[in-house]
Amino acid sequence: MYDINTVIFDLGGVLVDWNPNYVYHENYFLTKEQKDYFFNNICTSEWNENQDAGYSLKKATEEKLVEFPDWKNSIQDFYGKWEEMLGGPMNDTVEIFRQLKQNQQLKFYALTNWSAETFPIALKRFDFLHWFDGRAVSGEEKTRKPFPEFFQLLFDRYQIDPTTSIFIDDNLRNINAGNALGLKGICFTDSKQLKEELKKYGLL
Repeated sequence: MYDINTVIFDLGGVLVDWNPNYVYHENYFLTKEQKDYFFNNICTSEWNENQDAGYSLKKATEEKLVEFPDWKNSIQDFYGKWEEMLGGPMNDTVEIFRQLKQNQQLKFYALTNWSAETFPIALKRFDFLHWFDGRAVSGEEKTRKPFPEFFQLLFDRYQIDPTTSIFIDDNLRNINAGNALGLKGICFTDSKQLKEELKKYGLL
């Protein structure tokens, strides 16, 4: 048996459905090559993570417009239509969270890469984001996963012992970063897999 008293959740891709394809759908660009170029060279995941770590959405957009003026509408849509990228709750995972909450011995925390400018939108929309005992939002802390200081900030703020904690994230890079700090990790793929992994730890 494992001695687990804390569950740490990532949010986007685990509890909240967030996907740029809701804006940049199959008919948005004229060709697949245009779409690939846009995401590989302009509004890349690395660029978005910079804003997740606290950089201004307005400044980031303005800088991209100077660099790629021919892509004006597409660049402006990334944050201009950000709310459309925010889907609904990932209901099956939220239900697992609800079941876990029945265990009074467990504490729950969120560790999320999320812009401080957009996170309030999610807080208003999703009541389950208020079920946590605490959270660390990258944009508010000016750092992000996978950097160890972001994990450590959560540990220190809430007196979390990583060796008695489970960390659930859909990005293996982040799971590996947590492992290096003593966290047991579950790399989320879907709710069925998550449920089976949690059963192994005796949490469901």
